[in-house]
Amino acid sequence: MASGATIVPALATIIAATTAATTAASQAQAKDGARTGYLALGDSYTIGEGVGDADRWPMQLARRLREAGIALDDPRIIATTGWTTDELSAALDAVEPLDSDWALVSLLIGVNNQYRGRPVDDYVPEFTALLDRAIAYAGGDTGRVIVLAIPDWGVTPFAIAGSFDPEVIAEALDAYNAAAARICAERGVAFVDIAPVSRARGAETAMLVEDALHPSAAMYAEWTALAAPVAQRLLSAARTGGRSA
Repeated sequence: MASGATIVPALATIIAATTAATTAASQAQAKDGARTGYLALGDSYTIGEGVGDADRWPMQLARRLREAGIALDDPRIIATTGWTTDELSAALDAVEPLDSDWALVSLLIGVNNQYRGRPVDDYVPEFTALLDRAIAYAGGDTGRVIVLAIPDWGVTPFAIAGSFDPEVIAEALDAYNAAAARICAERGVAFVDIAPVSRARGAETAMLVEDALHPSAAMYAEWTALAAPVAQRLLSAARTGGRSA
């Protein structure tokens, strides 16, 4: 989402964040042919509107996993503030062909669909197509894909100041997240529900950047704390050739 009453124009420049630095473990596994790439797909919440590169939640997640002994590169991020599901899909069409051997693929998308008043019935097929695409980027391995729920921006000072109805927003986002969780369950993809923490702490000044809407590094750390154990379990199972329970 964009701060203010308008959304940043769709399909601006694709922001791809990559770094060459990895831990010694990552380098060793790369020599052995193991996967270490991480692809993060989304919108403002994935690109980290208003925070530094290192504070984005996918960057925090990669660091946390390396600390846990999982060899993983810093993420390649394909995300832009304001993107909806169809705009992310169009961006993926436009980017150079992506490999199908990513060690981890994350997806967090849909808040701008809701912000623009689109019905959940339109979200379902578009999210499904993106999830299937994410699975393909992971080489068809659903155990290498995680989806994060859409956080509830209705509790933020931005929403309150703009006279948005928090109950209406919560109801709409619950419907979006329920649909996403169901689709993930049907495909055996892990769904990480960060919506409750966004509601519990999303009004706190420390949890927001200056626009009083987008999460701060501290809020992204809360999301990372929820996502990291799930990703660690999945990637540990993948590395040993097993599947998580």
